[in-house]
Amino acid sequence: MIKAYIRWTGNLSRLFAILSTILIILAMLVVCQMILMRYVFRVATIWQTDFVVFSATAAMFVGAPYVLLKGGHVGVDVVELLLADKSRARLRLVGAVLGLIFCVIMLAATWVQFHEAWVGDWKHSSVWAPPLWIPLLALPVGFAMLCLQYVAQILVLAMPGMHAVVHDPLAVVPAISRDEHSSKVKEYPR
Repeated sequence: MIKAYIRWTGNLSRLFAILSTILIILAMLVVCQMILMRYVFRVATIWQTDFVVFSATAAMFVGAPYVLLKGGHVGVDVVELLLADKSRARLRLVGAVLGLIFCVIMLAATWVQFHEAWVGDWKHSSVWAPPLWIPLLALPVGFAMLCLQYVAQILVLAMPGMHAVVHDPLAVVPAISRDEHSSKVKEYPR
């Protein structure tokens, strides 16, 4: 059951990564269209700027669970490199729990904002004036998926047998060699 949850969450994060990629591609295409309309045809643009901002922002929130799955978030590991393996594992677990707590709080806050925009029929202040619930939906969806991915990460970190179920991006992290005579980068198992 736990293995199935971890696999399901990983696959859903991958699906969200595809959606995020599509949103970024659409934003780039609309920017190109906007440039063409403004500078070649000298026509005013109405919806393009809002669309690009909304889709790029949605791509960040929707793509975040995949980044967590792959261990791609920016982190400072100076303290972590000084610790023994067991302490390092505990530190990762504590970090994942704190990340989950933060995401649950943000999920609640963004859900309230999305709900108010839906019920209040909020519109954007631009000429295009799209309903704001559409771009705001990406926030609670992204944070909900981040919560699911953090739970999967906590399960992998808390249960040693789960490391074989999924590729653990935290198992081997490139670090600068401690050997003073070598300037090459080595991989240290954690």
